[in-house]
Amino acid sequence: MGGIIWLASYPKSGNTWVRTFLHNLLLNAGRPADLNELTKFTIGDGNKIWYEQVTGKPFDSFSGEEIAALIPKVHQAYARTRPDSVFVKTHVWLGKAHGIPLITPEFTAGAVYILRNPLDVVISLSDHYGLSIDEGIGMMADHEAYSAETDRKLPDYLSSWSEHVTSWRAMDKSALHLMRYEDMLYKPEKTFGALAKFLGLKPPKERLKKAIRFSSFEASRKLEAEKGFNERSDKAERFFRVGKAGQWKTVLTPEQVEKIVAAHYDVMKEFRYLPPKH
Repeated sequence: MGGIIWLASYPKSGNTWVRTFLHNLLLNAGRPADLNELTKFTIGDGNKIWYEQVTGKPFDSFSGEEIAALIPKVHQAYARTRPDSVFVKTHVWLGKAHGIPLITPEFTAGAVYILRNPLDVVISLSDHYGLSIDEGIGMMADHEAYSAETDRKLPDYLSSWSEHVTSWRAMDKSALHLMRYEDMLYKPEKTFGALAKFLGLKPPKERLKKAIRFSSFEASRKLEAEKGFNERSDKAERFFRVGKAGQWKTVLTPEQVEKIVAAHYDVMKEFRYLPPKH
């Protein structure tokens, strides 16, 4: 393809799972890929070091407007790291900051968008950011939501869950591949096989099956227990928490379910995420 292939999602929707699968598929090693080496294979969008590299200046010297103005240069630098396509993980919505697109069209070859039922997302998201469930519900309904800045990383401009999904859906359909977390879970061969096809890959069936097995939740959780995972939030006990669909049925109150449905009804309906009787 050439250029950036964005691996985009709202936080805690399965992005790391897709990255792990691609890493295992392309490496084709005899054992599961080291989680802490994912960044060697997939660039993480928004790391401050890239802004320093393209300017030769310390990050602390930049204003918000200057950071936004540097986004295209940083994306050009991503694209130049590989002669062909480069995978870049992002959680930003497909919008603008200070009038500058958060995703630069001219360096974009395509995108893989991963989405998950917001009723389950809110449970993982709240744990990851150290929020109560009600605070997580509020964050996911907030048009101006963003993740916290860290020492290494810029905040991600998320917008609301619904706006995040619809912003990426507006991308040219020929360049966009959409995946549901639940299909990755229940129909892995069909779902990951379709991803490979979108990327122009034709792995033998056994190689595909091995990559799926090596990137399973159980395999990743075991690796995290053994070696840790550098993307775990300091507010969470672990990154790979439960890895299931439908957990909301036993965790959320009826009132919390109704709040989420009210905020995201249209998008939930489109992707068959509405609870029964809605």
